[in-house]
Amino acid sequence: MAVIAPFRALRFNLLKLDRLEDVVTPPYDIIDEKNQAAFQARNPYNMINLDISKSPGKGDNSEERYNSARDYFNKWQEEEVLIRDDEPAFYLYLIDYKLPSGRRFVRKGFIGLVKLSDFSEGIVKPHEQTFDTVTADRLRLLDTCQAQFSQIFSLYDDPEMQIMAALESGSSEEPLYEVRDADGGIHSIWPVTDKDILARVQELFRDNAVYIADGHHRYKTSLQYSKIVSERQGELPDESPYNYTMMYLCPMEDPGLKVLPTHRLVTLPDDVLPGLPTMDELGAMLSDYFHLEEIIGGSREIFLGEVLARMEEKVLVDRQNSTMFGLYHAEEDRCFLLTLKKKAAEIGVLAEKPSALQDLDVVVLSELVVGKILGLEYERIENDNLIRYFADPDEALDVAVKECVDRDNSLELLFLMNNTKVSQVKRVADANLIMPHKATYFYPKILTGLLMNKLVSDEKVGLE
Repeated sequence: MAVIAPFRALRFNLLKLDRLEDVVTPPYDIIDEKNQAAFQARNPYNMINLDISKSPGKGDNSEERYNSARDYFNKWQEEEVLIRDDEPAFYLYLIDYKLPSGRRFVRKGFIGLVKLSDFSEGIVKPHEQTFDTVTADRLRLLDTCQAQFSQIFSLYDDPEMQIMAALESGSSEEPLYEVRDADGGIHSIWPVTDKDILARVQELFRDNAVYIADGHHRYKTSLQYSKIVSERQGELPDESPYNYTMMYLCPMEDPGLKVLPTHRLVTLPDDVLPGLPTMDELGAMLSDYFHLEEIIGGSREIFLGEVLARMEEKVLVDRQNSTMFGLYHAEEDRCFLLTLKKKAAEIGVLAEKPSALQDLDVVVLSELVVGKILGLEYERIENDNLIRYFADPDEALDVAVKECVDRDNSLELLFLMNNTKVSQVKRVADANLIMPHKATYFYPKILTGLLMNKLVSDEKVGLE
């Protein structure tokens, strides 16, 4: 099924830099304008100058921002700030990190090229929807710079962990790179160049499908660009670099693979529910479908900690009825645990959904609570940015409290979520279905700038 290949990575030259931490960034799509400015100030060779953010800022919506990225890219290669490896390799990528709970893990994966295939072929499988406005931005950047600056984060099945074992057998004693991220996680890169091991890994991978965890828009961009280049140049040979995209590949069975919940802050305008409901009124609206249990005693931070702990406990103890989430009503400073009374398949708006989606907390929230009970339509949510997403519940709480003070024509409702499981991601993708937006938050994020893939039209992908 999936075809993977080693490649000659373009990477930063450590002889030209004081600290690698000063030039790498998180993925472009989680960098806001404030952080963009901070990265630009950190080092003139920071990756934000190449893998530009999707928010250009006021007055900068022209192709100049793409041309600027290309100019930086060419200049850095001329200065040998960026250098390219001589031999094709798969690159082991290990992350030693802590969860917010304090528990420590090591996530193991590797970076290589994956041959592009349409989603309809069932070789590369998505689980989230993509948006044309986002892919248009990445497409212009790819076409202008002729390089893939960041990896698509994907998963694959390997119950016996044979692929990682093969790669680790060919790695050196010391990593090529080691860099610490903003949360204290240590990211290390280990190139594997032994041709026998590379061929063995390709063979082991051949029966696998690839499941996109993070980077759906980048994958769709690569698909679109491959078609554009073939229209310009004629049919591309199989080994063309335009037929491949760079991925970070992690086995689903890796004990270090963790998915964090993404909490939702819903802004309810007064024209949707005139008068805006009090918590008691909202509770009455929810009570047809949910048991409501109020968390009382203590500060709002204690409320959140308690409800999150109760959610985690209930999932572990009561696996047959684990559809639940927390609700914080910012205006009244009240917090509740919501547990679905019935099975999702017994509720009309959820029964209409395929079985692979019915038991997802994010589907129950989006379809039953946000759509049916609150009456928010998808187009309105997107156009007015009525739902914002937070991995950090404390940050979400701060925003909710601040905005309930600043606004008088809307209501801020914070929904605290359990995480989506990797098995659920696989089940949805195997059924050719799509989860709601931001259903997963794979943690930690892979860093942009550790390795890049330069597209050279007359080269061939492979071991030669």
